[in-house]
Amino acid sequence: MSAADELEDFYDSLVTVRTFLGSGAWGDEWATHENVRCFLDETRTLVRDGQGAEVISETTLTGPPEYSSIFTPGSEVVLPSRTANVIKAGVANKGFLGFPAHVEVNLT
Repeated sequence: MSAADELEDFYDSLVTVRTFLGSGAWGDEWATHENVRCFLDETRTLVRDGQGAEVISETTLTGPPEYSSIFTPGSEVVLPSRTANVIKAGVANKGFLGFPAHVEVNLT
């Protein structure tokens, strides 16, 4: 059983991700839309962004680890109630305790 299968029952939301690729000569560049099943926690949390600044995260998304590469900082995530941006994302790998691997994403 893969790590995604172990948490699949908890993924009760579907979000759409538009991955931010960077800025080019014609402005910001985005990858195509991708739908991801996940768990959303709408708890406000103080987090640090990639530059170390303290920012408020309104939502934490937990999803399958194979989607970690699409959650680059600045990417847009269309939630059931609003559109948010990725502050930071990280993968929690299966450790010696055997917890399921997953990606955890802090959103604006």
